[in-house]
Amino acid sequence: MVQRLYITYNQVHKLCQEAGQKILNDFKPHLMIAIGGGGYVPARILRSFLKTPGSPNIPIQAIGLSLYEKLTRDGPEEGLGQQVTRTQWLDFSSINRTDLIGKNILIVDEVDDTRTTLQYAVQELEKDVSEVAKKAGRENEKTNFFIFVLHNKDKPKRGFLPQEMLDKGRYLAAQTVGDVWCCYPWEATDIDEHDRLAAEA
Repeated sequence: MVQRLYITYNQVHKLCQEAGQKILNDFKPHLMIAIGGGGYVPARILRSFLKTPGSPNIPIQAIGLSLYEKLTRDGPEEGLGQQVTRTQWLDFSSINRTDLIGKNILIVDEVDDTRTTLQYAVQELEKDVSEVAKKAGRENEKTNFFIFVLHNKDKPKRGFLPQEMLDKGRYLAAQTVGDVWCCYPWEATDIDEHDRLAAEA
């Protein structure tokens, strides 16, 4: 039986709060890209802790990637799909106000399980920004990608991130957990029962 870790909204809020200052100081993001659906809520909470006086809120864009498929009817667990499915992507023709070229871009997701989704997101975003920069004659402007996840599972990964990203500390997990199924509150159909199970644990 899969071991479950129940996480509350309060815990997510505090994880984002604890990570906020490091992200602000070290990453200095100009833009967040939330991987849907699990990255939406952490990205919005995190933005509250990335405010600097006199500066506008950091914009949040969204991409939709799916690797999991439902396996059971009676539990929250899903099985790993065979490939990443792109369900939503950035519209580069309408993103001028949040120009990505030469910026620090923070990719946010809830969990780093197999790393396959994160690998796909980084590779595809790097490729797209590079193409846009080439068309604009701005290839000399370096765009830096960073990653923030609430939980990193301590397990062998199928996917890989650029070595430079790892070497230069551009990856941050608020917590490292074992190979458990992370049950997030936004997935719960009965939030009171979810919180009760989290309290019991």
